[in-house]
Amino acid sequence: MATKPAHHEHLGHVVFITAAAAIGGFLFGYDSAVINGAVVGIRKYFHVGPVEIGFVVAIALLGSAVGAWAGGGLADRLGRTRTMQVAALLFAVSSIGQMLPFAIWDLALWRVIAGFAIGMASVLGPAYIAEVAPPAYRGRLGSFQQLAIVLGIAVSQLVDFLILQLAGGNVNNPLWGLQAWQWMLGACVVPALFYLTFALIIPESPRYLIMSGRTRRAREVLAEIEPEDVDIEAHIAEIQHVLRTQRVPGLKDLRGPGLGLLPIVWIGIGLSVFQQFVGINVIFYYSSVLWQSVGINQSASLLISFSSSLINILGTFIAISLVDRIGRKPLLLIGSAGMAVSLATAAWAFSAARTVDKTVTLPGLQGLVALVAANVFVLFFALSWGVVVWVLLGEMFPNRIRAAALGVSAGAQWLANWAVTVTFPAMAAWSLPLTYTMYAFFAVLSFLFVLRWVRETKGRKLEDMG
Repeated sequence: MATKPAHHEHLGHVVFITAAAAIGGFLFGYDSAVINGAVVGIRKYFHVGPVEIGFVVAIALLGSAVGAWAGGGLADRLGRTRTMQVAALLFAVSSIGQMLPFAIWDLALWRVIAGFAIGMASVLGPAYIAEVAPPAYRGRLGSFQQLAIVLGIAVSQLVDFLILQLAGGNVNNPLWGLQAWQWMLGACVVPALFYLTFALIIPESPRYLIMSGRTRRAREVLAEIEPEDVDIEAHIAEIQHVLRTQRVPGLKDLRGPGLGLLPIVWIGIGLSVFQQFVGINVIFYYSSVLWQSVGINQSASLLISFSSSLINILGTFIAISLVDRIGRKPLLLIGSAGMAVSLATAAWAFSAARTVDKTVTLPGLQGLVALVAANVFVLFFALSWGVVVWVLLGEMFPNRIRAAALGVSAGAQWLANWAVTVTFPAMAAWSLPLTYTMYAFFAVLSFLFVLRWVRETKGRKLEDMG
């Protein structure tokens, strides 16, 4: 009983530093969704069509793919926290650039830089959290990354709505010398500065410290984050044993017999791709445009999008409460099944859409069904794939390749996100019901993928992964 208060004290410190690291996820969610409210304003301001808008929205994701790929290597060379600081600075500068573009290509360039920073953060958060979290709590603490993402989405939509109200309900109205949509994009600098501040004060990952030969500092950090009943010297020896014959991993370390990569890397890529191919980011990138297309005004469409974000947060808390109890694999299977049914239902509802005078409308019943199905889809995604994929990517790889494999998997996730984002406007114009049917099909495939290939990692130490 004497060690219990110490254990709680250490856990509180771990919760703080993992939450701080997860602010990178907040940037991820914030920047991903803030464009939702600005899309209409950008289109009118620069007088561009849906193809150009799709390009500007999606180009940040290509930057994110490169940032995720580079982030793993930088994290192994500079350290986890130093690379977080670099990502925060890049994001802050790009936020100002996005707020003050002089041409559509200039806006696209700043979005690429922002995407690069977010891609780095998307790798750093899960890797860092997995490396400082005790095994018994790693699932819940790893869930902080997704919780931060969904909070970032919700806050960005709330900020968009408040700015829209200040501007009189139109994103192209002037506000403090700029148009409202410019302030929406510029507000991203605030969370970037918070991320930088916390990245300057949290300790470096003990596994990175041992990897770089700073064992004394690693011992100090482990003493801060581990309960008193853990043998720190034995823990250090275990990490050193795993790392002793290794070097900073690169892409060549991921090579294997399965189409050129290790099987575990392909599983990570598969999880990342399926997470995006179910179409989740369509809800957060284009939902305001989607609801406006069926007759809902700008303010109301942003409120509906915000309600979806609240459901996203609710589902994330459900996942946090269950991920260390029932495990990763059961949650993924439950989520895949729920997403398949809700997406198929949405496809049925949109099949009743009619175009009158270039305006798409849905009958009352189908409109309500589409709205409910979209939110049920968000709920099932949030309580499963939204959280569990990030937890698994942070913990499923062996120590020797974790950062590099996580970088490749996260890069694949960003590329899949880009593919869905850039194709949705054209596919929706062609056939919205078939588009949602395709997403439902990928949800079914994700169920089969998890059933066959994904192994449970609940309760296992990182040194046991392989």
